[in-house]
Amino acid sequence: MLTPNKLLVPLGIVVLLVFLAFNLTKNQPAPDVTFTTIQGKEFSMASLKGKVVLVIFWATDCSVCVSEIPDIVKTYNAHKDKGFEVIAIAMPYDPPAQVLNYVTQKALPFPVMHDGFGQMIIKFGGVPATPTAYLFDKQGQQLQYTVGRLDFAKLNELLSKELI
Repeated sequence: MLTPNKLLVPLGIVVLLVFLAFNLTKNQPAPDVTFTTIQGKEFSMASLKGKVVLVIFWATDCSVCVSEIPDIVKTYNAHKDKGFEVIAIAMPYDPPAQVLNYVTQKALPFPVMHDGFGQMIIKFGGVPATPTAYLFDKQGQQLQYTVGRLDFAKLNELLSKELI
């Protein structure tokens, strides 16, 4: 039988881990990277200063990723004129032709790149699963880190505050 004292140690560890994870992800600067889209356009993260940027790692075979793409497109279209940018990074294991076909068929309105050698995964500190999203403020500081499905209500609320 678990007693309250036996629960305190694991609970304390969980609280400490959550606290550390929250503080380690706050105010982390965006990595100094240059993106190359599947169409061959290059731009740097530094060139996006002054915009709120969502970087999302995804894959065409990830059902959660594919199911949230329409919401990402909707969010992007609602906020792009206010200084919001989305960069979708396809995982190295995703066949480049499949990524290009998906992007073309869905007419994705934001930049998409294929991380063929996993360099972006390394620069962003590792991607534990897809989807994984990083949200950066106008100064390039990390606002949010999400593994799994995005909460679009919270994302839109945060964007409304940041895109003033």
